[in-house]
Amino acid sequence: MGISLTALGSLLLILRMIDLVQDPLLGLLTDRFPAAQATFANTAALSMALGFPLLFMLQAGMTWAFVALLIILFTGYSLGSILIYGRSASLARSAQPDDLLRLASWREGGQLVGVILAAALPSLLLAAGTGSDTWFYFGLCLGGIACLAAWISRTIWRGPVEIGENLSLLGLKQAGAMKLLFLMLLNSLPVALTSTLFLFFAEDHLGLSGEAGLFLLAFFLSAGLSIPVWSRVSTRLGNRNTLILAMGLAIICFVGAAFLAPGDRVAFLLICVASGFAMGADILILPLMFSKALIAAGLKAASAFGYWSFAGKLALALAAAIALPLLDFFNFTPGATLNANARRTLVFAYAVLPCVLKLIALCFTLTLPQKDPLT
Repeated sequence: MGISLTALGSLLLILRMIDLVQDPLLGLLTDRFPAAQATFANTAALSMALGFPLLFMLQAGMTWAFVALLIILFTGYSLGSILIYGRSASLARSAQPDDLLRLASWREGGQLVGVILAAALPSLLLAAGTGSDTWFYFGLCLGGIACLAAWISRTIWRGPVEIGENLSLLGLKQAGAMKLLFLMLLNSLPVALTSTLFLFFAEDHLGLSGEAGLFLLAFFLSAGLSIPVWSRVSTRLGNRNTLILAMGLAIICFVGAAFLAPGDRVAFLLICVASGFAMGADILILPLMFSKALIAAGLKAASAFGYWSFAGKLALALAAAIALPLLDFFNFTPGATLNANARRTLVFAYAVLPCVLKLIALCFTLTLPQKDPLT
């Protein structure tokens, strides 16, 4: 698209400011009109079915069209996420901890399957001979998958909706959900930084040009395979202790990444697998704890998950707004030979800063109660 790193970071931050207002409103809207959930779900799918093909048809210089399509896609994705998370109580077999954990395992595992498919699809399309049109076909595939998902899931919106109490900041605080929202934001920042800089670190620092996709695939595949493991661990140790264990593993991975040198393929692969495994606990346990707190307090879930959705996306925006201008300031150029300052800055932003943030998140997790609501 020909957009500089500083401009891209600023652009993503502005889009997240739109989410600041939009995501909570989407949550309120779905709670206000529970009978229209099927219409909301189809609207979310349609925005992605149209948005993805159009996005990957854009040419360099079409910045405003780029912004408009991202808004459409982010809105559709937020609406779909809020709907599915807000239905935790009604989709689970019961509101008992084991049933909520089983639902969360399938939901988060399914989400990771989608990420793995999206990561692998461009390479598969290229191997199929799509050539210069690979990204266009990629967009068409994503749009088609959105339509397929809408069709397969159409029956779940016909079931009854759990109607809870109106949401308020005081209600969230009393339920313990406010602390979990803050933890969500804090804990998402390290992963957001590494996600934003992954390709730069793999290709420009480690010299793994053309191989980064395989390491990214290993990361998400490990995260997906870890879901049933963390599910069993949480049953034995509890959600809080499981998070602490996973955070400790993530911190070890960040420390290891800080000492990687160009060409360290095997070490980087091991770190990708271990850090993906650790991330599996985050994406399984945190929304589960949030759902439990909402159910125990009898609060409207969709409205609350509007704030949850915003917290996760704000972390990505802050990561881009911090890391990309920082790299730009130290003259980092993707694909170019790194000078000493640019290399040190890249390692700091990819490994050292996330390690510090994860350590802070770990300390905050220690302040949570030993037992969740409903246990």
